[in-house]
Amino acid sequence: MYDAIVVGSGISGGWAAKELCENGLKTLVLERGRMVKHIEDYPTMHNDPWDSKFKGENPREINARYQKQSRTGYVHKAERRHFFVDDIDHPYNETKRFDWIRGYHVGGRSIMWGRQSYRWSDIDFEANKKEGIAVDWPVRYKDIAPWYDKVEEYISVSGEKLGLEVLPDGQFSPPMELNCVEETLKKNMAQNYKDRVLTIGRVAHITGAKTYDGRSACQFRNRCMRGCPFGGYFSSNSSTLPAAERTGNMTLRPFSIVSEVMYDEKTGKATGVKVVDQETNEKLEFKSKVVFLCASAIGSTSILMQSKSKRFPNGMGNDSGELGHNLMDHHFKAGATAKWSGDKDKYYKGRRPNGIYIPRFRNIGGETEMKTFKRGYGYQGGAGRGDYQPQIAEAGYGASLKKAIQEPGGWTIGLMGFGECLPYHENKMELDYNKLDKWGLPTVTFDAEWKENEWEMRKDMISSAKEMLRNAGFEDIQTMDNPTAPGNGIHEMGTARMGRDPKTSVCNGNNQLHAVPNVYVTDGAFMTSASCVNPSLTYMAFTARAANHAAQQLKKEA
Repeated sequence: MYDAIVVGSGISGGWAAKELCENGLKTLVLERGRMVKHIEDYPTMHNDPWDSKFKGENPREINARYQKQSRTGYVHKAERRHFFVDDIDHPYNETKRFDWIRGYHVGGRSIMWGRQSYRWSDIDFEANKKEGIAVDWPVRYKDIAPWYDKVEEYISVSGEKLGLEVLPDGQFSPPMELNCVEETLKKNMAQNYKDRVLTIGRVAHITGAKTYDGRSACQFRNRCMRGCPFGGYFSSNSSTLPAAERTGNMTLRPFSIVSEVMYDEKTGKATGVKVVDQETNEKLEFKSKVVFLCASAIGSTSILMQSKSKRFPNGMGNDSGELGHNLMDHHFKAGATAKWSGDKDKYYKGRRPNGIYIPRFRNIGGETEMKTFKRGYGYQGGAGRGDYQPQIAEAGYGASLKKAIQEPGGWTIGLMGFGECLPYHENKMELDYNKLDKWGLPTVTFDAEWKENEWEMRKDMISSAKEMLRNAGFEDIQTMDNPTAPGNGIHEMGTARMGRDPKTSVCNGNNQLHAVPNVYVTDGAFMTSASCVNPSLTYMAFTARAANHAAQQLKKEA
């Protein structure tokens, strides 16, 4: 018997574990995958390109296991393949294409995330209500702001304060530097646009002199997705899980696939979870006073769907029928690239693990309102200097080749839009009980697509990027539009949305299931809309808030 069970050990699960344990609760953390220990289980953290066989490419028999995962172009690469699942042991189904990218191990995708960390504003929290779309968020920025503060101060978010309503400032460590070409675009935008600003990305890396519980400053190696031995960026493995462990209140059990949440008809509460041991297939039960589902938007919702009882024939907490619906992601890879003929005498040092960011400037009032689409987008990107190939091809061999490969190529820059997807009821995930995985559990089927609002937004992403680069004097501007499929943004969310009314939502404003108040959902599943910014910081803030709410509720009941 535990005070709390946390399902999942990634960005949300780590924060739930830390807050619950620091509140004195004996907490069991269940991770469906293997153990990954900070530093010692990062096998490629120091590898150079020449350390990988076949130049980092996989043999055919390996690629055969990653047919869906390889569509993304990066998760199956040899240097980081060990942190991503394959399609043979972990299959899923598609009515429409969906790129479901997963990491099943202690720390989850907190090891491999992009680390971009942005706050939401009331423009985001109020959008559904103002536009009559989906349901209203039951919270506002003032409810979450203190928890953003807490999370940012603990994980370290490097960034620059801007004073923008659409992108609230936070508790920042020193910003990373822009290079000279990025500074050129920034200055030009300031001269030509009153509603647009360029800044360095806000990223969960330690910069400056402050120390963070055994983590040291970012070393600018840009090998983050392999695991950072310095703890320079935030991950559960380097930060929140060790904090939970230091309390003496955490029990961590890997290889534990949670199949359902158990329910007591008499009390109307959850009593714990059922688990399938990944290695032995043994079926186990663990009991607790409170359950936190932090297994990812798809994982947590799958567990709720499998948690059937007389009270919940269609899945726990699914009185509204919204469980599995309103599946969202961010659409991106639309914008422009260009060349810069100046600054040939300048270069930069280090491998900055971060890019530039242009915050949303559409549909935020006044002249920014657009007739063709709702919501908005930001740009991520950056400038660099490197492409040696043209020189090498002409030089051919000998002294001229040696000279050419010591000289950098020209400057290039890219602006890639990152846009909000509206919450559509018909975009959904379901379970297929006719196609079971190797542990006898139903597989997930996806049925989601981009719609007219996203397609119209992409047109503006492209035209605005082209315009800004042209106005700043860049040359050879090339537009890009590679919409990919939902899931490719790795920000799946919305399948157990938060709302005010139990008839139209799954969770309340404290992340509790409306119908089962001792079950909390604090990963992407609870999201009611998507905003256009990376969501992980928001997951962490809501998780910290919910864990402290749960701790207070248990103290009242004691």
